[in-house]
Amino acid sequence: MEFRETSDQELIHLYISGNEAGLTELIRRYQSKIYTSIYLLVKDEYLAEDIFQDTFIKVINTLKAGKYNEEGKFLPWVARIAHNLVIDHFRREKRTPLVSNGEDFDIFDVLGHYDESTEDRMIREQTYTDLKKLIHLLPSEQKEVLIMRHYGDLSFKQIADITDVSINTALGRMRYALNNLRRMMLSKELLLKN
Repeated sequence: MEFRETSDQELIHLYISGNEAGLTELIRRYQSKIYTSIYLLVKDEYLAEDIFQDTFIKVINTLKAGKYNEEGKFLPWVARIAHNLVIDHFRREKRTPLVSNGEDFDIFDVLGHYDESTEDRMIREQTYTDLKKLIHLLPSEQKEVLIMRHYGDLSFKQIADITDVSINTALGRMRYALNNLRRMMLSKELLLKN
């Protein structure tokens, strides 16, 4: 069965009416974004898989109970569930989540690469490595918004909903993140010149 043109809402109705393929397609559509956002927060592959499964168990239970009412907002709703489960995990562990750019994550992976020389490639890779290190130095709230926006491709409204802050706070955190990155990059350049 082909679902490419089917809306999330239609897939939810298919699943609620007993067609498992509706849920399968929803998971296929969003598994990469949801799993990645979990992994970036917990930095552990197995833990991320567990939380991902728990997220969709919660989604299934909510859908089956008829309690889903987020018209047209399936992805932000699932992302909020995942985010809350991550926070619950860290509360149980009694430590604060640290959003990090792990070795497997590159904020620029989403950008296409042009034909480049070996020297250009080496410069690009070093720049990305440096940027990842700088992002890691940002306060966790700023890292979280930066990663959700640029990698997760979430809107500021979605980020605000997921992190339970106002849109202005999410925008402010992004602005601070970018300003801090810019300042760190400038100071690094000055150090290299001296």
